[in-house]
Amino acid sequence: MKKTGIVVGAVVLAAAIAAPYGVGMVTEQQWHRVTSEVNASQQFVRVDTGDYQRGYLGGRFEGTLVFDDPAGDEPLRFRYQARVSHGVTGSLMEFSPLEDLPEVAKELFAEEKPELTLETRLWGTAIVELTMPAVSVNDDQTGETLRMSGGFARADIGGAGTEADLTLVWPGMVVSSPEMSLSVNEFRLEQSLRHLRGEVWTGEGEAHLDVLEWSAPGQPSVRLEGFALTSQTWATDNERRVNSETLATVDTVTAGEQTAGPHRVEFVLQDLDVDGWSALTAALTDLQMAAMDQGGSPAAFEHQMASMNRINESLLGLAAEGFTIGFPAISVMTPEGEVNGEVMIGHPRLSDQERAEMLMVMQRLTGQVAVSLPAMLADKYPALMMQLAPLIKEGMMVQQGDRLSMEAELKDLALNVNGVVIPLPPLL
Repeated sequence: MKKTGIVVGAVVLAAAIAAPYGVGMVTEQQWHRVTSEVNASQQFVRVDTGDYQRGYLGGRFEGTLVFDDPAGDEPLRFRYQARVSHGVTGSLMEFSPLEDLPEVAKELFAEEKPELTLETRLWGTAIVELTMPAVSVNDDQTGETLRMSGGFARADIGGAGTEADLTLVWPGMVVSSPEMSLSVNEFRLEQSLRHLRGEVWTGEGEAHLDVLEWSAPGQPSVRLEGFALTSQTWATDNERRVNSETLATVDTVTAGEQTAGPHRVEFVLQDLDVDGWSALTAALTDLQMAAMDQGGSPAAFEHQMASMNRINESLLGLAAEGFTIGFPAISVMTPEGEVNGEVMIGHPRLSDQERAEMLMVMQRLTGQVAVSLPAMLADKYPALMMQLAPLIKEGMMVQQGDRLSMEAELKDLALNVNGVVIPLPPLL
């Protein structure tokens, strides 16, 4: 029995001694695989890795982070270095600039530098943490100032990159100049993501902003309080379809001496075909990348045309599967009363024969639009009345008591607005 314990202890000791070397090998392989996937998935950011020097208990490597700015002549490049520590079950990477930062970054981070770490585990999980120091910058020549509190961001990644939980905490910022002043207080973000398939992800998220305030000489100040954004996306029909709901609310908005609220806007996506939505998203990304080629070559033009064709085909396929999209509830409070409305657009699911005969998306689109606002609001603001006057004259907006309202229905390539039929061109 004692000999067995000695043997087991020796095996455990040998495994513990050998573990950091094996962990180092896996960490290097994981890093190269992740950077290759990042570089292949998009064209805006590229991560280049130089010589990876791996030792027993740690290692180091250098590289370049390249940001491709379509509006700039040259991409932005930042050289970095990383120190790697190997443990028994995972590694810790600590990133830092390899050389002097650009002048703008030097001014922002004169005393402390941002800290970025990546902690990995053998079973495919990772934790990324970014800590931003407080920033205080004064420009005596322009009179501009920047005050920014330290912030923190964290990403817990699991499932070999198919799951993630994101957290961002940013206490605030103040930007001021002789022309304006802007302050932001207490921004918080929490988001969970789960990869479904293709370009489609599901999950839940919340974002909160306590106060945003803007002011300028000679103009009424604007103050927004209690902004919140919640979103949820989930799969249905055995993961063949996906639904999404987003709710944005604001407690109050103050402009000058007038305060109004609360405000509420809902947005929904219902019964979207997962494969069709993924194909459309991929086609839109491909078109965006093709548009970055500013050379004007025939090959670039053909690439853009091919991307447009993919978008059209994806739209037809997505519409043929049926969907509903829009704003089921819009409520904006004003001192004169509530402005409310609804905007919904949908497309029925088509049979195989109907799909074969389908030439355009708009042919079968249906929708409803409803808008109602206080008549007093239009009377108080001449600019708004100038926009509404033609609609009132044509009977597309009618007055009912102390409110102006408009109801419209989209069907058969025509928009019926309070009984006034407007033919629509086949745009899609």
